Amino acid sequence: MDFSRVTLDDADAAFRAELRDFLRTQVTDEVIRRDRATGDNFDEGVHLALGARGYLADDWRTESEGGFSAVRRRIFELEIGRAHTPWFHWGTTAMVARTVARFAAPELVNEVLPGVLSGAVRLCLGYTEPEGGSDVATCKTRAVRDGDGWIINGSKMFTSNAQHSRYVFLLTNTDPDAPKHQSLTMFLVPLDSAGIEIQGIRTVDGDRTNIVYYSDVRVADRYRIGAVNGGWSILREALDVEHGTAERAADGLQKIATMTEHGLLMAEAVDKIAAGAADADRSVKYRLGHGIARMEAALSTAGMFGRVAIAQTMRDIAPELMDILGAASSLPAETDGAADDGGAEYLFRLASPTGIYGGTLEVFRNMIARHALGLART
Repeated sequence: MDFSRVTLDDADAAFRAELRDFLRTQVTDEVIRRDRATGDNFDEGVHLALGARGYLADDWRTESEGGFSAVRRRIFELEIGRAHTPWFHWGTTAMVARTVARFAAPELVNEVLPGVLSGAVRLCLGYTEPEGGSDVATCKTRAVRDGDGWIINGSKMFTSNAQHSRYVFLLTNTDPDAPKHQSLTMFLVPLDSAGIEIQGIRTVDGDRTNIVYYSDVRVADRYRIGAVNGGWSILREALDVEHGTAERAADGLQKIATMTEHGLLMAEAVDKIAAGAADADRSVKYRLGHGIARMEAALSTAGMFGRVAIAQTMRDIAPELMDILGAASSLPAETDGAADDGGAEYLFRLASPTGIYGGTLEVFRNMIARHALGLART
């Protein structure tokens, strides 16, 4: 792996300065406070401003299509994270939009894509079911033919950002008698359809996600993505992107791994605590140094391996930091007496779901064992 610095030319340096100024005016303390209170990881004003400035379109398009160069895309990702932009759901919208552009009928692409690039239309994922766990292919949400459309019944868990989305990329079962990977069909379902109920759920780290119920929801066939019972091949590509296992470019400028944004939050918490430990005893410095070394190794690990390393390191470092800080570390941000303004406490709560989002650590360790190391199925 090449860790050499990238030297920016004048144009790219000017782009970074412009982006920093833009984010400084948009991602205000009030935006961050409101996002912490709601747990949405989304701010419509910021999102629409990014769309109006053309940043969403530039991020979605390839360089050959007029989008960001590899260097500018990396600058964009880094500055978005450094500004603490409520942002995580753009990745989901962009991923689904690419799938729609590739597999949907042209009229549906024309209906959805302009709004996605302007920021007015957001897309969310309807994969996991309340009893399904990480094996999404065991889907029980049924879609049944009804004339020139479909009727959908079922429920989906962890449909994050549904409350701010126009459509859900929904996995359904259209042939319960077929093998599980040959019974699936994908739809892009308008979330304002009759029969859809969205109920919010707060996770341990304070984020908002949703359970969504579908009761006799009628969907026109033009919202079907790909062939009937051909949903697994479409879903696999989207899952590869979500899992961080998609093929990487050779330029080395992509994100090292999925969840690096969470790793950045870990690094900020560690830096703040280490900065105040100049007069600490040797045992504290040793524990901090050990944690920092592990963190640096995790943040430098690529692909699936990095995803696991970041999440596991967060789980291991967070209780160490809280133990070093003492009882005041259990107080959350904006609480009188909270150590390091609640950074370690938030990291402790964030660490658990980071190892669950998009698949559990156990799932990813099995994927590494089987597909990367060639070991037998357990």
